[in-house]
Amino acid sequence: MAKYSKSAGEKVKENMHEMKEGTLISGSGQKVTNPKQAIAIGLSEARKERAKVPNKREIKLKKS
Repeated sequence: MAKYSKSAGEKVKENMHEMKEGTLISGSGQKVTNPKQAIAIGLSEARKERAKVPNKREIKLKKS
C-alpha cells in the first residue's frame, strides 16, 4: 500500500472541505464537484510542497 505523509493527508482534507463548501476551483477554472478530483488536487499540491507522496506512475502500476 502507498505511504503518504501527514502533511499530504492534511492537504487532501483541506481540499475536500473546500469542495464541500463549493470554493475549490480546478486548473481550468471550473468548480470541483467530484471527490476524486479533490483528492487528486490535494495530492498534487502536496507533491509541489515536497511532501512524501508516491509518484502517479507507482500508484497506477500497483493497481494493475
